[in-house]
Amino acid sequence: MSRIGKNPVVVPDKVNVAIDGFHVSIKGPKGELAAEFTEHVKIEMKDKELIVTPANESNLSRSLWGTTRSLLNNMVVGVTEGFQRNLEFNGVGYKAVVKGKVLELNLGYSHPINYDLPEGVTAKVNKNTIELFGIDKAQVGQVAAKVRSFRPPEPYKGKGIKYAEEHIIRKAGKSGAK
Repeated sequence: MSRIGKNPVVVPDKVNVAIDGFHVSIKGPKGELAAEFTEHVKIEMKDKELIVTPANESNLSRSLWGTTRSLLNNMVVGVTEGFQRNLEFNGVGYKAVVKGKVLELNLGYSHPINYDLPEGVTAKVNKNTIELFGIDKAQVGQVAAKVRSFRPPEPYKGKGIKYAEEHIIRKAGKSGAK
C-alpha cells in the first residue's frame, strides 16, 4: 500500500480545482497549473480535499498512486506559496546579473553565458547567491540544474556553482616532493 497515496491533498480556500477526466487544472493566487494524468489512477474532489485512488490492483496503478498524489500536492503548494531554489557561486571573478528575463553569468570562461529564463521562472542575485522562483517545482528544479551545469563545483578549491544545501567533499591537492 502506498503510504503517500493514502493521504488526501488539502486544498486551501483561495485555490480552485477543475477535474475534467484525466486533466486537472489548479488556479491559485500565484498562477495556474494544469496537468494530464494517466487512466491508471482516479482523482476525486471531496470536501476541499483531492483524493487519489488506484483504478485497479495492477502493479502499474499502485506504483503511480503515490506519484500522482505528490504531483497534485506540488501543484497546490506551487499556486499558493511557490517554490524557490538557491544556488551559490564561488570563484575569483565569478559574477551573475539578471537583465530582464536573461541571467548573465561570468564564470571564468572567455565569454559571458547568457541564459534565457523560461516563462514562469524568475531570478534574483544577492552577492554570490542566485535565487530562482516559480510555481512549477519541476521547472524551477530543471532551471537550477541547467544553471549549475554551466560550471559544476570542483573538489579541490570548491569553485563553481552549487546548490545552497549541497556539501562539496573536498580533496587534498598535490602532496609535493617529500
